[in-house]
Amino acid sequence: MTRFRPIGKPTEKPPTMNSRERVLCAINHQHPDRVPIDLGATRQSGMAASTYHRLKQRLRIGTPTRVFDVYQMLAEIEEPILDRFGVDVVGLNRPAVTFGIRNENWKPWTLFDGTPVEVPGGFQPETQPNGDLLLRRPDGAPMARMPQGGFYFDRLDKYPGAAHADPETLQPPLLGPEECDHLHAQAEAYCRNTDRALIAAMGPPYELFFGLGTGDFQAWMITLATEPDYVHALNEKLTEAWLENLRRFTDAVGDRVQILQFNDDLGTQDAPFLSVAMFRERIMPYYQRGLDWVHRNTNMKVFMHNDGAIFDFLPTLIEMGVDILNPVQTTAKGMDPAKLKQQFGRQLVFWGGSCDCQGTLAFGTPEQVAREVEQSLRIFAPGGGYVLAPVHNVQAGVPPENVIALFETAIA
Repeated sequence: MTRFRPIGKPTEKPPTMNSRERVLCAINHQHPDRVPIDLGATRQSGMAASTYHRLKQRLRIGTPTRVFDVYQMLAEIEEPILDRFGVDVVGLNRPAVTFGIRNENWKPWTLFDGTPVEVPGGFQPETQPNGDLLLRRPDGAPMARMPQGGFYFDRLDKYPGAAHADPETLQPPLLGPEECDHLHAQAEAYCRNTDRALIAAMGPPYELFFGLGTGDFQAWMITLATEPDYVHALNEKLTEAWLENLRRFTDAVGDRVQILQFNDDLGTQDAPFLSVAMFRERIMPYYQRGLDWVHRNTNMKVFMHNDGAIFDFLPTLIEMGVDILNPVQTTAKGMDPAKLKQQFGRQLVFWGGSCDCQGTLAFGTPEQVAREVEQSLRIFAPGGGYVLAPVHNVQAGVPPENVIALFETAIA
């Protein structure tokens, strides 16, 4: 693999930093010794297990491939890969990442494409007559389905907004003592055993816009537009639960976590889902309460994963308290990298945006991948405020050579 020339760096090279220092420098809008790199620290910057397995074969790494996120079939990124690609940040995950299935008691399993993997012991999908895989809740109700030959699950169960749950009786999930003990132990272990920065997801129990409509998004959109009193009551209940979870989380991890993540998707690839005015009136105040608490009570930077054509939302997100934007979907309408950096580069850290996972990374050549990464570095890296990652997860079918080109270009 050709090593590519470093770009976007100052004349005087900063002193060599460790990973945590490098990330902190970048997210504080200072120029690090090199651009920090993320692979797999979030469930939106990871890699499909089948692609990861082929990458390890290409690099002659023979360890079993574990699926830590059975919803998206994402691989657990191992230390040899983190070291190989200069990854500077890792994620702090709960014991059960998805569907309430704890990541323990690993067992062999095979993906539809024949890739051998290990999955948690509690992952027990039913094979339907048509070949689909079905997951059920403990009460037996269908929870998620993966179509035969598919790559990840689709949710079937309705979330509170789509189900029109009663805010008075709704009981949002709260962090329990066992989860808090797990988070404490893991955060302490990471700080003791690695110098990488640490990111943890701790948003509201359900995303206040997109996530509330899971299972019937159309019904939720109608509710959002026509029942403001109900929406406010629901968001009030969820925000109170979020604030309590934030208190429990910070008590558990102390000052060991540098970045706090929350997620919501406000845009399609062509336009936002809703107006800025509706977002500001019905959703923003509740997010702002949580983010204000984070900024008042911790030193963590706030990371928002938010897909799509959301350029017009960025001033509002900054006002709301967002410090870091991911995945920076540069192919979406209006999301021009140069314009993003010019208008918001002093206020937002851009985390992602290095290479289009739907296009170049999946279907281009290694040389095309390298050129796209170089262009992203030229635009986003100067002055700090940039962490390199692909635009969302590396999907199934991506050639290992393209993955190598992406990260080798960044660390050259």
